[in-house]
Amino acid sequence: MFAKSMKKRAKKKIFPANNLFSHLYTLKYVPRWIILFADTFLCVIAFILVDYFSKKYYLLYSLEPFPVTVAFEIRLAILLIIQVFFFYIFHIYSSILRHSSYTDLTKLLFAVFSTALTVLGVQVIYKLIFGGFCFIMGELWLYMVFAFLSLFLLRLLVKTLYDVVIIGSGKLSVAMVYSSESTGVGIAQMISSVPHSGYKLVGFISDDQPTARRALGLPILSTRNFEKLLKFITKKHVTAVIISQEQLNAISSTKSMDFFFSNHIRMVVISSMQDYQNETPPCPAKGKKLKKVQIEDLLQRSQIQINEDHVRNDLYQKNIMITGAAGSIGSELTRQICGYAPASIVLLDNAESALHDLRLELSERFPEQHCVIAIGDIRNANRVEFLMETHKPHIVFHAAAYKHVPLMEDSPTEAVSSNVLGTKILADMSVKYGVKRFVMISTDKAVNPTNVMGASKRAAEIYVQSLFRKMERDGSMSTRFITTRFGNVLGSNGSVIPLFQRQIEKGGPLTVTHPNIIRYFMTIKEACLLVLEAGTMGQGGEIFVFDMGNPVKIAELARQMIQLSGLTPGKDIDIVYTGLRNGEKLYEELLGNAEKTLPTYHNKVMIAKVTEYEYDTLLPEINTLIALSRMSKDYLVVAQLKKIVTEYVSQNSRFELLDINLPQNSELNKHDN
Repeated sequence: MFAKSMKKRAKKKIFPANNLFSHLYTLKYVPRWIILFADTFLCVIAFILVDYFSKKYYLLYSLEPFPVTVAFEIRLAILLIIQVFFFYIFHIYSSILRHSSYTDLTKLLFAVFSTALTVLGVQVIYKLIFGGFCFIMGELWLYMVFAFLSLFLLRLLVKTLYDVVIIGSGKLSVAMVYSSESTGVGIAQMISSVPHSGYKLVGFISDDQPTARRALGLPILSTRNFEKLLKFITKKHVTAVIISQEQLNAISSTKSMDFFFSNHIRMVVISSMQDYQNETPPCPAKGKKLKKVQIEDLLQRSQIQINEDHVRNDLYQKNIMITGAAGSIGSELTRQICGYAPASIVLLDNAESALHDLRLELSERFPEQHCVIAIGDIRNANRVEFLMETHKPHIVFHAAAYKHVPLMEDSPTEAVSSNVLGTKILADMSVKYGVKRFVMISTDKAVNPTNVMGASKRAAEIYVQSLFRKMERDGSMSTRFITTRFGNVLGSNGSVIPLFQRQIEKGGPLTVTHPNIIRYFMTIKEACLLVLEAGTMGQGGEIFVFDMGNPVKIAELARQMIQLSGLTPGKDIDIVYTGLRNGEKLYEELLGNAEKTLPTYHNKVMIAKVTEYEYDTLLPEINTLIALSRMSKDYLVVAQLKKIVTEYVSQNSRFELLDINLPQNSELNKHDN
């Protein structure tokens, strides 16, 4: 149906006069006229040569029992008219010579063969009417051979010269398509049909041992034999591998990725072929372009999935509050939650401009959704209480926090004020106003923390968990407190990926703190899915951790990003090691030394068994911490934080001296005064 509709549209557009040559006349593409002229000229030469050899050597005339009664010029004219007609029928003139394929050669053969058969029909009609012959039978078959060979050689010559000149000049990249299945073949056909794709395809790559050796006339190489694949890539000067998004997600081993990167081969991701179903070819018609692979595609693990039915049942027609709503996590949470049609959603943040931008986006994407844009600070108890009392949220997603390690190391009182005091106010108000679930977003830096930021988040975890246990013991459990921990979020504000991208755009260098530093990574979408899943499955008091796969070496991440940009590390762009920042450690952890995990119904989500604290004992210590933060006593704040979070040991920080037993804490008073 699609093909028929395209033909009807084409006819309607380019055949208004229903004239045989109106198509040619209205196309305004000089190369097509040149192709038609060149093909016709070669057919003239082919027929002249056939006639010349036939007469000179009596090759065909001696075999013909009946004489030819029609002049050579008339025979040539008849032949050319019929031949041009079949050129039009098979769209021979419309082909781009340098992209000639097996399909084009097949059409060429049909056009020449159809011409010979039609001339035979003319021969029969002429015989019946005039009683003579206008063509020699053997001459027609010899013409078919000569014409096809000359037309084929023209295309071969143009294709060869184009490859030599364009590829040699660097204007065209030699590429292979990853996957020889239907998706890979479809991508290859699409690229070959685009005049300015910028790629010349020389083969396919398969993860399995291919059953066939070739596809679309191109060889298929397997990743099971890297030696053979490398020889082919070297011989053909391959510089890029084109891969579909689905195939990239399906790759389970890093060997292929490492092989391409180590041999300076760029990986280029093309959008899903499903996006182009029932569409005209995407590149020219829709402006779709090949794009470089995004670094989140190299996490080497499948994307997290959630039970949407459970989440929908929990969020549908509920009142939701999100703190830190204008941030990376908060705004993505907002978008996802709006898709489940809550009754209302209160978006609390103190970032005015970012919150305004989010409001405009939501009004366009979710015009029917009732959203309350609330400028405010979670450290302002009166503002938080007003919002709780007015909007009565059923669920609170707490994403507001100070998160940058070096900045919080410089301002520990602010870290405590936001991450501890702000969380305490929200938690207390949630209990007071009957919030059903309170989902707090924490971090892997809260595990065996070495910096103020991680320790302040761990103190917040301890407070909400102890508050829930107290309510559980007292039989007054009104709010279920749930915590989620995950690592670094790709693409979030201040993350390493945007930093590397900016540094690459400026020509480098890329700055990495230490050659051995590693981090766990997840996408913003995954982080928010985890939060929603945890909010659904949590019964209260749990700390959920996510199986984030293997940690990523930041230096390797930098090297791969340089290579993905088509550059060479150490040659085009350098990687510079700047030393660990204040409070930073080489290895982040998802679980503390004494912690163990329990499984859940989701194979990627686990419950951390952590040390629990008595609320009545903890509360005075938390209040002391908050009081010290209000006094801007940095060293006393950190000392109190270490008292609460006993596993907190500073690294690369001015607060390391607090881990040494000093008499009467005289050193603390000196620094804070």
